[in-house]
Amino acid sequence: MTADNPDSFVLDNARIVTPDAVIHGWVAVADGRIAEIGEGRAPETGVDLGGETLIPGLVELHTDHLESHYAPRPKVRWHPLGAALAYDAQIATAGITTVFDSLRAGIDVEGMSLGPELFVLAEALDEGRRHNLFRADHHTHLRCEIPSPDVVEAVDNFAAVFPVGLISLMDHTPGQRQFRDLEKYFVYFGGKNHASREEAERVVESKIAHNAPIAERNRPALIALAKARGIPMASHDDTTREEVEASHVAGVSLAEFPTTVEAARACRERGITVMMGAPNLIRGGSHSGNVAAQTLAQEGLLDILSSDYVPASLLMAAFRLPERVPAIDLPAAIRTVTLNPARATGLGDRGAIAAGLRADLVRVRISGGTPVVRQVWRAGERVA
Repeated sequence: MTADNPDSFVLDNARIVTPDAVIHGWVAVADGRIAEIGEGRAPETGVDLGGETLIPGLVELHTDHLESHYAPRPKVRWHPLGAALAYDAQIATAGITTVFDSLRAGIDVEGMSLGPELFVLAEALDEGRRHNLFRADHHTHLRCEIPSPDVVEAVDNFAAVFPVGLISLMDHTPGQRQFRDLEKYFVYFGGKNHASREEAERVVESKIAHNAPIAERNRPALIALAKARGIPMASHDDTTREEVEASHVAGVSLAEFPTTVEAARACRERGITVMMGAPNLIRGGSHSGNVAAQTLAQEGLLDILSSDYVPASLLMAAFRLPERVPAIDLPAAIRTVTLNPARATGLGDRGAIAAGLRADLVRVRISGGTPVVRQVWRAGERVA
């Protein structure tokens, strides 16, 4: 009986993080599920984890990191399946066993996004799933940029062919939400595009004039489409109570990266789950100058962490959270990257070390205060 046998094995002498406690004990796995958990030494010979930490497999709801593998340089496109496999390997070795691949739906009028290549990436992901090539369990999260002229058509066409696990309603028009502070947008745009202040101001004026009427038309159409297909919806960068109220009326259940304490508190009052970026927590603040994830955690307003643009940040942020916010213990911190995101997306078979759930497990060694992934199992199969 070994841990490389997906049918039956025991992990012994582990520091196990359950949803509510940390225990020293063992976990028995059978047929891809957790069969039993116990304290002390296992009743039968198992794989000795040497007292290292065992946590559930991480559940990631929003990462667009696939794009950097597919388009590693301007105007360069890598082999789609090859890019997906490299991305999947990075996801799994970060301890993520369930991932919602965030794909952009709709063209960017500036031609800066991969929206037109949505189906290329989707077909590569579908091939990987069909042939069991992936280490992680992949789901689709469509990032819907509302002012995109063809976003409704793109989502409708996509959902007719591929399953969609989550839709986010996004609007990055300057002067609102993430870029409510135009001065911060000028810095962001100028740094990203090497543009002068005058060029940035012209872009802002053009975007505001162009985007508003399209967004007004597309938002209700996307909401109707999601409801008709039973797809959970997320809002993106809510900033004001009014924006949160609009999200609530639309049936949104998840708020991605609210930019103010005011918006996060309004989400809590409306029963909307709050997700923040793990890089925000690790860096000590938002790269856009918005509210810090740590601030929301201190206010009791943080439910889920997402790796966003750095897959390895998810595990690191979960272990760092109790250090930054002493009121949050390790089980509660681990829930933000496991059980809470699983529940938010209706995945009731995973997210915790508990009998009957999928054996999605991660062995973690703490080295110099940094959590390091040593082994990963998905549904009882060793994948990293």
